[in-house]
Amino acid sequence: MAKFIIKGGKKLSGEIEVKGAKNATLPILTATLLASGVYTFSNIPELKDVEVMIDLLRHLGLVIKKLAPHTYRITNQGIKNIEAPYELVKAMRASFLVMGPLLGSAKKARVSMPGGCAIGARPVNFHLNGFENLGVKITVDHGFINAEAKELIGAEINLPFPTVTGTENLVMAAVKAKGRTIINNAAREPEVGDLCNLLNKMGAKISGINTDKLEINGVDKLQACDYEVIPDRIEIGTFIILSALFQGKILIKNARLDLLVDFIKKIEKAGIIVEKTGEYISAKIFKKINPLKVATEPYPGFPTDLQPQLMVLLNLANGDSTIEENIFENRFRQVPELNRLGAKITIFEKTATITGVEKLTGTEVTATDLRAGAALVLAGLIAENTTTINEAEHLERGYEDLVGRLQALGADIKKQT
Repeated sequence: MAKFIIKGGKKLSGEIEVKGAKNATLPILTATLLASGVYTFSNIPELKDVEVMIDLLRHLGLVIKKLAPHTYRITNQGIKNIEAPYELVKAMRASFLVMGPLLGSAKKARVSMPGGCAIGARPVNFHLNGFENLGVKITVDHGFINAEAKELIGAEINLPFPTVTGTENLVMAAVKAKGRTIINNAAREPEVGDLCNLLNKMGAKISGINTDKLEINGVDKLQACDYEVIPDRIEIGTFIILSALFQGKILIKNARLDLLVDFIKKIEKAGIIVEKTGEYISAKIFKKINPLKVATEPYPGFPTDLQPQLMVLLNLANGDSTIEENIFENRFRQVPELNRLGAKITIFEKTATITGVEKLTGTEVTATDLRAGAALVLAGLIAENTTTINEAEHLERGYEDLVGRLQALGADIKKQT
């Protein structure tokens, strides 16, 4: 177990660079199962989740070499194994993304039930129902899902909810299916679009990218290619809040505001000015922080992955704010920990009410998941005295070298194991 120890109240300033998008990287890595050849990927973040996915792909038979920081070469000389074992899949829910490309290439897969952050029930039945529409036979035994098809046949799939990993999994199977597949109510997240752009570069025929209706005309053959992953929009949003908390003294490099339109609109309503100067983004508070009413929604709505970080900002607002969480039922796990730091947050059903306070005070808290951990780091940086964050290893799943990058801004933060 790792701990982050933060002595708050330091004045932070300088430049921080956004890394590649974790949630785009993971499905893009699994897409290499679809076609033999040599791939070179750049802007790959160096994260625990990426390490887990690389280990899983190696287990399935791929050869992976790190060429330089954030650059990997992946060689597919044929799939040697179609089973994703429990010890690898339990560490990260996104490991389930190998099922789609395994079906696309080998017509069969055996994947353990997924794990990941405990932020709520995230069933894979939408994935499985979609695979069945494509002609896949699904069976379950001893915690494994077995999937097999003599041939994948294009179909119309109606998703009950715009699931991101479900959309990605189904697209990766459908690109090798016979005929046309239509996915209605598809997830519109930029990470889904990034995967689709990669697949089209490999020779797939996908239209409707970044809309809720994807049309995939199956092809017989795909080829390996080179690709650069988009910047991580959750890092961008986290760092915009960080910049605002330190009145624009922190400059953010490699940020794309077009990935966070609704988030930017919301924080501007809160009195935050977001500025782009050359290649940098910064944010500062205009006079005071205004209360907000926010509801998380699938993209392009307000992202659930930025809800905990926004809560830290709203703790300093002049009045009461509300955040309604509509994606994950356990996404308020940071609330008791923020309250330990002096926040005044109450929860009723799926809505949190945040009453602004004058200050936060450091104490010992626990990071219950990745984004809750990010919120606690932000809070610890502005709190008086020392904040100790237990189970900080969650943060290493989604933020590359966060301690080192914050230290470079002047933060008094250290990791203890």
